Amino acid sequence: QVQLVESGGGSVQAGGSLRLSCAGMTYIRSRYCMGWFRQAPGEEREEVATIDSSGWTTYVESVKGRFTISKDNAKNSLNLQMNSLKPEDTAKYYCATNLRDGARCSQIPLQANDFKYWGQGTQVTVSS
Repeated sequence: QVQLVESGGGSVQAGGSLRLSCAGMTYIRSRYCMGWFRQAPGEEREEVATIDSSGWTTYVESVKGRFTISKDNAKNSLNLQMNSLKPEDTAKYYCATNLRDGARCSQIPLQANDFKYWGQGTQVTVSS
């Protein structure tokens, strides 16, 4: 059983930075996909970024150039560096892994039900 735990959320002003981490990323398969999603109140959970076992990264347009996804194989963790934060980035952020068969890590957008394992989420609030 995979248990994911996010950390690093908080409140910042617009233009600030936060770094999210997700612990517990044990690798079930030699080829894998891990990702970050976010969900604002009243909205659907949406993809933010993904990274696969080769290190290939994919970002949704709204975060390109501001967010960086990375993985630490030694620590079995997934990270999300968020710079130049905007109020519209305010949401609960979730990490996920174990992509369903038939989905591609590089496709945009991936849906929440494309992933099997989820963390409990960490809140990010950006004030103007």
